[in-house]
Amino acid sequence: MTRNDKSPHILNAASNLLGLCFVVLTSLKFLKLSERTYIDETVTIALVFFMLSCILSFLSIRGNIKPGGRSETVADYLFLGGMIVLFVTAILILFKIMV
Repeated sequence: MTRNDKSPHILNAASNLLGLCFVVLTSLKFLKLSERTYIDETVTIALVFFMLSCILSFLSIRGNIKPGGRSETVADYLFLGGMIVLFVTAILILFKIMV
């Protein structure tokens, strides 16, 4: 497996989670829960991480930037950061429901 083989997987997963973030953010605004919690802020942070990850992995696939290089690594770390932020968001939602 070459290093450039990660970019399509990062792009696919990050774009799916980006869509999930948009659904969650829209749901929070629709239910008027965004004024009382920090959940919308954490989802927005995850959304930015996933968007940047999508852009960098796409550029890595296209070869406009050195394939399998720094952009792919940064996209990988941004994806991981977005996953961690979504985990924190899930914990916040869980505590909001329980309390």
